[in-house]
Amino acid sequence: MFGIGMPELLLILVLALIVLGPKKLPELARALGKGMAEFRRATDELKEEFKQMEHEIDSSPEATVKDDPLLEKPSETNPQPNPPNPLPPTEHK
Repeated sequence: MFGIGMPELLLILVLALIVLGPKKLPELARALGKGMAEFRRATDELKEEFKQMEHEIDSSPEATVKDDPLLEKPSETNPQPNPPNPLPPTEHK
């Protein structure tokens, strides 16, 4: 756990008890626990969405040229026209 051993953890808890007092420490621990549980729930939901999207992508049929004309490679008999340049030519002085 972040390279913190038992002696370091006990020292941190004792310092927190001294600084925050016995009344605030349980409230802080409870709020921290609730926050961590909410974070864990959110990350689990996000992981599940990614797994679902991955499954949908894996199970969908692959796109073909018939489905998407952008996949078609330009051939010599049917070259793609160059798009018009929307900017007028500039003069250099």
